Amino acid sequence: MVSDSNTTADGKRSEVTNGSAKDLEQMKTYAGEGKAPSGFGARHVQTLLLFFALTVAYALRVNLSVAIVAMVDRKAANKDYEEFDWDEETKSVILSSFFWGYVVTQIPAGQLAQRYGPKILLLFSIGVCSLLAVLTPFCAHAGGAKAVIGLRIVQGLSQGFIFPSTHTMLSRWAPASERGRLGTLSYAGAQFGTVIMLAVSGVLASSSMGWPSIFYISGAVGMLWSVAWFFYGSNSPADYRGIAPEEREFIESSFGPQDHSRRIVTPWVAILTSAPMIALTVAHCCHNWGFWTLLTEMPTFMKEVLEMDIKKNALLSSLPYLVMWMLSFVFSPLSDFLINRQYLSRVASRKLFNTIGLWVPMVALLGLAFVPKGSSDLAIVLLTLAVGINSATYLGFQVNHIDLAPNHAGTMMGITNCAANIMSIIAPLIVGQVISDATDPIQWRRVFYIAAGVYFFGNLTFIIFGKADIQPWNEPESPIPRTVSNANETQSARNAHNTDGNNANHSD
Repeated sequence: MVSDSNTTADGKRSEVTNGSAKDLEQMKTYAGEGKAPSGFGARHVQTLLLFFALTVAYALRVNLSVAIVAMVDRKAANKDYEEFDWDEETKSVILSSFFWGYVVTQIPAGQLAQRYGPKILLLFSIGVCSLLAVLTPFCAHAGGAKAVIGLRIVQGLSQGFIFPSTHTMLSRWAPASERGRLGTLSYAGAQFGTVIMLAVSGVLASSSMGWPSIFYISGAVGMLWSVAWFFYGSNSPADYRGIAPEEREFIESSFGPQDHSRRIVTPWVAILTSAPMIALTVAHCCHNWGFWTLLTEMPTFMKEVLEMDIKKNALLSSLPYLVMWMLSFVFSPLSDFLINRQYLSRVASRKLFNTIGLWVPMVALLGLAFVPKGSSDLAIVLLTLAVGINSATYLGFQVNHIDLAPNHAGTMMGITNCAANIMSIIAPLIVGQVISDATDPIQWRRVFYIAAGVYFFGNLTFIIFGKADIQPWNEPESPIPRTVSNANETQSARNAHNTDGNNANHSD
């Protein structure tokens, strides 16, 4: 526990100094007192690159959702390309296989991003996944369902580094007063990538290039992003050569002294037994269940129940994610405004937006369960509402890791995202078990019931146990120095070292 008296609750002396306690207090209370530098700065460059990283990542992740419709029914697209005899259960396994690999690398990714920096991990992740996307048509032709499942597992392994690395980037680049805004702008790329991929996939599948072009084009775009990231991405403000001194000071003053060249001990027991962390994990898990149920199964629902052709199916499948992307730009400044003007506390804001993002979609899913088979317009409206309003969660649980412990945000995102994506594996498999006849709306009703119930439980847990203040275990008690030079040490940390040797115990 950190305190000005430098003692713990049991009377033992803490390893954290008075200076560190003040730094911690600054992180707890900072709400943008310093004036933000005007204009487009280095932090905006990194945010833009992260936005496109998530755009590419989700395009590579969801390209199969529409492509698989054409792959199993050549009449739905270009008839000149190969067709595969995969039943609903096989399709569900293929769609879920990405997450089998995805969950494995989540926790190691958080640790590696903290130790070696997120830049190299993001470069590796997008680069490998893009190359594998280009190879998907060949694997499907040569090895059928088993080869595609194997390839998707490896893609999942590579993409497991993305969210922990992105959170680590934000914990170093996003000042407290702009955290909601920059975090949402970064993660909005996920919806943008989903929109673009779902919208163009139907057109590509029906074109002269056929369904293989879905994988070729998304893979090529990912490779282009990797080149841009190699030249312009940066681990932290201290590493970015072109940053203005006033912008660097503005960012670093938000977090207090940081030393990314020193490795800190991860307080695993404290993290895993923390009630706010458990609530955050439950909320993340429940969100993923509903989100990925809709994302992976919506094209099939629209084709079989709403009886839409693949072009119209793809365009309308992308509509909810377009609305989600647009609403994220409404919710993020609203959240920062309410917090910075002190109309709401940070924890009240997190719970409010999480409630909007989970319980409003819950109501929409319950309504969708009772839509008659011929009422396609009403079904589209409810699907759009169920997915679109979900963007409010970016101001709820999604940034809560950084609220609780900036020093361990990447590792915490790895933990929650690992648990949450186990749900992403289970949800499509459950759909495959529930639905034996994809044209039967009664069977789809059960799918929507389950998703609505999961949403309700997840947000209720977050409301009861969630917090948004920095936890005592955020501060390292016994940092482990690295053998490399302290090249990334911030100016404020160097000054602290010069004036008080005890401050060497404080690191990020």
